[in-house]
Amino acid sequence: MAKKTEIIVPLLPLRGLLVYPTMVLHLDVGREKSVQALEKAMVDDSLIFLTTQKEVSIDEPLEDDLYKMGTLTKVKQMLKLPNGTIRVLVEGLKRAEIVSFFDEDDHYSVEIKTYEDPVEKDAESQALMRTMLDYFEQYIKMSKKISAETFSTVTDIEEPGRMADIISSHLPLKLKEKQEILETIDVKERIQKIVDIIHNEKEVLNLEKKIGQRVKKSMERTQKEYYLREQMKAIQKELGDKEGKTGEVSDLTEKIEQAGMPEHVKNTAMKELERYEKVPSSSAESAVIRNYIEWLLAIPWSKATEDDLDIHKAEKILNNDHYGLEKVKERVLEYLAVQQMTNSLKGPILCLAGPPGVGKTSLARSIATSLNRNFVRISLGGVRDESEIRGHRRTYVGAMPGRIIQGMKKAGTINPVFLLDEIDKMSSDFRGDPSAAMLEVLDPEQNHNFSDHYIEETYDLSKVMFIATANNLATIPGPLRDRMEIITIAGYTELEKIHIAKDHLLPKQTKEHGLTKAQLQIREDGIQKVVRYYTREAGVRSLERQLATICRKTAKIIVSGEKKKVIVSEKNVDEFLGKPTFRYGQAELEDQVGVATGLAYTTVGGDTLQIEVSLSPGKGKLILTGKLGDVMKESAQAAFSYIRSKANELGIDPDFHEKNDIHIHVPEGAVPKDGPSAGITMATALVSALTGRAIRKEVGMTGEITLRGRVLPIGGLKEKSLSAHRAGLTKIICPKDNERDIDDIPESVREDLQFVLVSHLDQVLEHALTGGANR
Repeated sequence: MAKKTEIIVPLLPLRGLLVYPTMVLHLDVGREKSVQALEKAMVDDSLIFLTTQKEVSIDEPLEDDLYKMGTLTKVKQMLKLPNGTIRVLVEGLKRAEIVSFFDEDDHYSVEIKTYEDPVEKDAESQALMRTMLDYFEQYIKMSKKISAETFSTVTDIEEPGRMADIISSHLPLKLKEKQEILETIDVKERIQKIVDIIHNEKEVLNLEKKIGQRVKKSMERTQKEYYLREQMKAIQKELGDKEGKTGEVSDLTEKIEQAGMPEHVKNTAMKELERYEKVPSSSAESAVIRNYIEWLLAIPWSKATEDDLDIHKAEKILNNDHYGLEKVKERVLEYLAVQQMTNSLKGPILCLAGPPGVGKTSLARSIATSLNRNFVRISLGGVRDESEIRGHRRTYVGAMPGRIIQGMKKAGTINPVFLLDEIDKMSSDFRGDPSAAMLEVLDPEQNHNFSDHYIEETYDLSKVMFIATANNLATIPGPLRDRMEIITIAGYTELEKIHIAKDHLLPKQTKEHGLTKAQLQIREDGIQKVVRYYTREAGVRSLERQLATICRKTAKIIVSGEKKKVIVSEKNVDEFLGKPTFRYGQAELEDQVGVATGLAYTTVGGDTLQIEVSLSPGKGKLILTGKLGDVMKESAQAAFSYIRSKANELGIDPDFHEKNDIHIHVPEGAVPKDGPSAGITMATALVSALTGRAIRKEVGMTGEITLRGRVLPIGGLKEKSLSAHRAGLTKIICPKDNERDIDDIPESVREDLQFVLVSHLDQVLEHALTGGANR
């Protein structure tokens, strides 16, 4: 154990420095109290106590700012420097600890107790010394920062404590760690601490060495790659290929950074770019990877147009572009209103269903204009391969994304109005069902994660406003129809067609044919005649073609110099369009027996249908002709059975079916016909033929019949009413349950038609046959 003695000596606080016993060290002293302490020491016995400050920044330390344990030293030499600082040479003598602290005004003094290390060595001390020396030797070899001479000097020391202090002074320790060793009085404990410290330092040096080797290898690889790239650039330059792939990769990297991709897509693009850089240009895979990267860059990931949520402006645009179609316009304005209130509504999925030529596609374009969104259209007619929607996998030759992703590329923004034209014309074959692939596209709950086989990364379609168009809802699969909001556009009345022709079609065709308003004028009665006698359709496409014909003939007249201005009226329409193609109105000119006018619904709108019944001597055969479907044949059988059961009440010979063959024919035999709504029409025609009572010429009818004579509701009353109006009928017999549909019929049509609501065939016969009640 170390011996202790107590003395009083001046104090010199040190900043960031520590002196061990037996160490000889130069110090620069500048603080006034420190200088006075030195001078006091020189006057006495040259002894001074050195201890370290806990905080370096304190200029005038007090007792609590100093470590208790320090070193009693002897001042060997003092030298005053020109700047007023004193350079002093000190030699450490013994460990010492402050017992009392004295402030002498001009300097500090302390009473200290000193410790002396024992000189004798036991076996344990010797073992510890040897271990410490071995570790220190290994450390010197690894660090290469301490000279071999230092080790030689250390090995000559015989005292364990002194050896420990000398080795500690050469280790790269923090001041706090050095202070801990200074405060360790027990020599064995001190040596053990130094052994532990050297062991840790060796571990750190090993790690540094490994890291250094790794860095060196990385640097060598980087330098090698740089060298090879420079060589490649030189070769490409000699061959005339200026930048080669290096410049291309740099350009693509910049584009990927600026594309605004989600992080997972960006990572995929960068990985593919790394592959592209490594694959030779001559390889087929190089073109495949390049094509994929270009597709990722071409698709919009974050670019969007700002919605124009001005409802009044949108309403004005829609009204200017389209006459009528109030339901669709109202739905678009509702969407704008909700968007303005919430600013977070997902894109709705509308399906505009109706006959050709009613303006479904052009209406979608107007919606895009009113919302200030980009517009993109893809046609689904004839699509029979699932890959057309979802894309082809990149393993196939000539693979490319599906039509949805292609459409988004054309749109250039993430929130366009996307028109899916002719969605009812999709079909399926052995390559898959494209309508099933459309389910994900049109489901608001799924389409924010749409997956294309080619792109592979998920794509967000939730901000897209999808608008589909269809002629026939029956051919759209139920699950797909369920995802869309159906808006039916039935067709236009005669009055609406005249308005559309005057305000839209005629100005458009006049401009396309290079004519001015001064050169061609078509009066309203002329347009009305074109509508009545030269077109028969739900839409206005055929009407536009007829107006184009008038414009062409007018252009010829003006260019040939015959006239400078052409006026078309009701009187001279046939000079431009020839003889009328249709007779206005399909209504019969007189009441007839066995001929009833039915109302039908087709994919091109409503139409009138003549059903003829003739009797001939025979054995009760029921003959049906006119390319009728199964449902229509069953309606005829039901009507026939009902009449047989009610023959006496209807004034018919009960044995009529045994004496006569009955032939039911529906003209235009080449056109397929089906549906239950011709039931009451067939029954009325049969009763008329069997009783000899004529059917009123102004009456049209529609409704399904049961074996008990009940009349069941039907669909498409609006379209059927428009066709009846076009045909010149004035009375429509329809099921009572369809009363709710009458409000959907345009007011101008309702005013000209009388609707008779019936629930039984007896009521139908009452109104349809001459000799019955005429209400």
